[in-house]
Amino acid sequence: MTQYQTLLYYCYTTIANAEQFAEDHLQFCKSLQLVGRIIVADEGLNGTVSGTRESCETYMRHIDSNPIFAGIEFKIDNVEEPSFIKMHCRYKSEIVHSGLRDPHVINPQQKTGIHLEPQEFMEMKDRDDVVVLDVRSNYEHSLGKFKNAVTLDIDNFRDFPAMINELAKYKDKKILTYCTGGIKCEKASALLLHEGFPEVYQLHGGIIKYGKEAGGKDFEGKCYVFDNRVAVDVNQINPVVISKCYNCGKTTAKMINCANPECNEHFTQCDDCGWKLDGCCSEACQEHPRKRMYDGTGYYVKVPMQVNLNKKKSGPVSALQLQ
Repeated sequence: MTQYQTLLYYCYTTIANAEQFAEDHLQFCKSLQLVGRIIVADEGLNGTVSGTRESCETYMRHIDSNPIFAGIEFKIDNVEEPSFIKMHCRYKSEIVHSGLRDPHVINPQQKTGIHLEPQEFMEMKDRDDVVVLDVRSNYEHSLGKFKNAVTLDIDNFRDFPAMINELAKYKDKKILTYCTGGIKCEKASALLLHEGFPEVYQLHGGIIKYGKEAGGKDFEGKCYVFDNRVAVDVNQINPVVISKCYNCGKTTAKMINCANPECNEHFTQCDDCGWKLDGCCSEACQEHPRKRMYDGTGYYVKVPMQVNLNKKKSGPVSALQLQ
């Protein structure tokens, strides 16, 4: 039995004095010696924390004891070591950045797509009257996605609202949305309903829960996660690797950050190219004076700059693909 666990969870709920809650919650997590990343907003809680089994169990009991988090669901992974280095708990305007902050337009506490349990999603996804929609970013679905899913050319979830017109051709279909843990689908499905899509569903618990409860059938590749693990296996039934090395095109499931912190591009790279380029996406980045030491993982605890979203991607990418 592994000694550590990693918890993934979210809850749309009204938190009074959310800034103070975030400060107090950080101290509570530190008292349990948890590590992780938590976002607190007026609209709810979104987190991934990691620590000993005992600390994680204490944390879950603490959250469950608060009535404002009634119905919260924890996705639990047993891990060999904690999935983070430090503990962060921050107050922000949204628990997942979408730019959709007006509760009069969308409010996940009031109206979202119909939640499908993993088995229901699996039974429904291949029907002719259904479109499976991935609402995640490019670097996430390039690593792994459901077979035949519609993917969007977006660098961040906040770009999703601008893609609504591109999706209008699917209004006569049942839309099944999915994401990593379910949180993005709450807002994505709510927006689709607001924009007149008549039948919208979402995978309850996201890809992670689908892997645990439905064996991950027909999820191709790996699932990107926002911690030290970077990617996790999902499919235990018919797994394949779909991602390609950014540099040479060889099939690889390894995703890294460019070792040049002023680029910090998120991309897939095989081990051969990784060592050849010192974990950089290009020779130009390899020559950069601030290049970080590459240890074979391509994961860096401190990232001083954001991902360069204007960096030219390799190969043409359409705005909307049905793959």
